[in-house]
Amino acid sequence: MNRAQITGIGAHVPAREIPNSYFNETLGEDVDAWLRENVNITKRYWCNENESVADLCEIAAKKAMTDAGIGPEDIDLLVISTDTPEYISPSTASVIQDRLRLKNAGTFDLNTACAGFVTAMDVAAKYISADDRYKHILVIGGYAMSKYLNQKDKKTVTLFADGAGAVVMSAQEGASGWLTSDLQTRGEYNGWMGIYGGATHQPVTAEVLANHDHQLKFVHKFPKELNPKMWTEMALDICKRLNKKPDDFDHFFITQLNFNSINETMDNLGVCREKAHMVMDQYGYTGSACIPMALEDAYKNKKLKKGDLLMFIGSGGGLAFAAAAVQY
Repeated sequence: MNRAQITGIGAHVPAREIPNSYFNETLGEDVDAWLRENVNITKRYWCNENESVADLCEIAAKKAMTDAGIGPEDIDLLVISTDTPEYISPSTASVIQDRLRLKNAGTFDLNTACAGFVTAMDVAAKYISADDRYKHILVIGGYAMSKYLNQKDKKTVTLFADGAGAVVMSAQEGASGWLTSDLQTRGEYNGWMGIYGGATHQPVTAEVLANHDHQLKFVHKFPKELNPKMWTEMALDICKRLNKKPDDFDHFFITQLNFNSINETMDNLGVCREKAHMVMDQYGYTGSACIPMALEDAYKNKKLKKGDLLMFIGSGGGLAFAAAAVQY
């Protein structure tokens, strides 16, 4: 049986760098110290006015295909994970298919918020194992949340950022590659954080704009123990299915929002914290792009080697959770 193997990796962020000091000026208070101490964010990158999520996805995809040594004609399927799409309709994937001339690729978008990239990889892996027509699938996580930020909302504007990460997943025989996954949802939290205006429930009106419902909102504060608890349980479930111990894994790529939650998870698992690769200090929180961006950072810094066991754990609004194990 064919397994999906990661054969190409790429990432991209906009050129516009936003240091913490930017918010000291715009918000009129010192937020730099809090950001460094509590979430380990020092800077982030935002799109310019004429940039959009498709621009980020396009460049990340090109890098991943180049790394895989394949051309546009080799891609059989394109899956884009994003909750900041180019349009409500049509799909962002159709835009990228056209730009990159992926003439043989089917396309679709997938939205499970910040758990989306791991979910999209899971979908791609199952296409490859179920149908031998799929040889190379391009999976992209794209995020341009700066377009949806209220510049006066300290809780969101200081955390969220833009970027894209991509992988090529290829059909290969053997024991390595995609091993298993776990998808879960806690839908009772669907109203706690999101962009609630602009679609069919709340079409754009003057009232929606006045209430900032077309922008990202934290409606309620999430229990701080929720992510570490879910991440730990999902990692242990995957280990049980694979007959592995957490420490058998060489790298952990976990949603890059709060380093304290990641450290707590690693402590729960009894694994040294250094195995969790973190990039939020450089890039802020890039949602569905953060996990492939962390993967690309580890890759370019030569921290990955063939045969390494990788654990991916993503979580995001909904609340959606996705975890997976891959032998690189």
